[in-house]
Amino acid sequence: MEPEEFRAAAHALVDWIADYRERIPELPVQSQVKPGDVAGLLPVSAPAAPESFDAVLRDLDHVVVPGITQVQHPNYYGWFPSNATLSSVLGDFATAGLGALGITWQSAPSLTEVEEVVVAWLRELTGVPETWYGVIQDTASTACLVALLAARERATDYSETRGGLQAEPAPMTVYTTEYAHSSIPKAVALAGFGMDNLRVVETDPWTRALRPAALAEAIAADVAEGRRPVAVVVNIGTTGTTAVDPLAEIVPIAREHGMWVHVDAAMAGSALLLPEQRGLVDGLEGADSLTWNPHKWMGTVLDCSLMYVADPEHLVRVMATDPSYLRSTVDGSVTQFKDWGIPLGRRFRALKLWFQLRLDGVEAIRDRLRRDLANARWLADQVEAAPRWRVLAPVSLQTVVLRHEPPDVVSPDGEVLDGAALDAHTLSWVDAINDSGRAFITPAKLDGRWSVRVSIGAEPTTAADVAALWDLLRSTAERG
Repeated sequence: MEPEEFRAAAHALVDWIADYRERIPELPVQSQVKPGDVAGLLPVSAPAAPESFDAVLRDLDHVVVPGITQVQHPNYYGWFPSNATLSSVLGDFATAGLGALGITWQSAPSLTEVEEVVVAWLRELTGVPETWYGVIQDTASTACLVALLAARERATDYSETRGGLQAEPAPMTVYTTEYAHSSIPKAVALAGFGMDNLRVVETDPWTRALRPAALAEAIAADVAEGRRPVAVVVNIGTTGTTAVDPLAEIVPIAREHGMWVHVDAAMAGSALLLPEQRGLVDGLEGADSLTWNPHKWMGTVLDCSLMYVADPEHLVRVMATDPSYLRSTVDGSVTQFKDWGIPLGRRFRALKLWFQLRLDGVEAIRDRLRRDLANARWLADQVEAAPRWRVLAPVSLQTVVLRHEPPDVVSPDGEVLDGAALDAHTLSWVDAINDSGRAFITPAKLDGRWSVRVSIGAEPTTAADVAALWDLLRSTAERG
């Protein structure tokens, strides 16, 4: 494709994207396709000759769009906010168009330096200590793995340069809660600690936040048995209930044992843009690393995860590679982001943030976050006031965990009389809503029983949309 052909196609594509975004409210929220439907519409073999761009756009409409759950829909309340603001889409478009090779500072000086500046902007905007430095990873899953690798190497005095964990005299343990994201145990396994050395610490039965006394007890038990506590992953806004572990109480316990403290605020980190929400990470100055995802609630298009560390020199020592073919005259005087994570080549992700912050402005983003917090509180108030409905966890952010409890399966004082029937009822009315395409919500197990998560935060979701959702929840669940 030559530049002039690209120009015409790109104009058509931008028009298509704008039209698509305008018609999202008319689409079913949950994809209605069945397994194999999309693949069945595609040819078995790749085209040997060029096709027209009009044909590609037609297939976007008829093949691709029906196979997408519309997370940009005003009635999307699933998993977590997955916003892709059009301002950041423009940045992503520019990233792809530039085609920069992000392997060293020399390969794309602007890639490195725009990232340094934008990450520093967001450090200031979220109250992260000014002595910390940051990098853009792809996801919080990767950031957690990198943090645990850094923790491992600090605890072993850089065993990677010797025999690795196989040469260490004692097993090393990592601590978190059962409500931590699934990427945490995965990172524990991939970093070589082994799942037998992951400790799931007891939580408060209502807040689902880690109990510091239980952490201290678990650490003491491991020390007594000859193990070495290495790291604790602190959850700020768990996926299930947005539980917030008490970071300020955890840090002194970890410090007593020289442990790495990693703060996982993947979704909730966006709330730190609000000065009134900074209490979520009280004690952060005593931690070692923090990650949060602008590509969730803040609205930067995937993938864009911020990772901040208190000791970047240690991170670089752990992650650095130095192949001779990447030598340049500026080595030692510039940041080389290839040494801050796992991949060598990296995209110009900072452009998405740069475009979004410049085109939307911070105050508009803050207004939207406050709107979502207010809408969640309103929904929780309705649920708490309605007979036979229950809020199952504190509404600390924008997620409401709820359940409808019919009289034949739950007593007036809340005792579950028939757990299997309650679970079947919950899944039935959730599936009915999702299958209808009118809204999308996600069930999740909480204390062994199915609950319903309503995660409010899609960019176009208004108070009127949340009110309509509440009507839909009641009419569907109470009818069932």
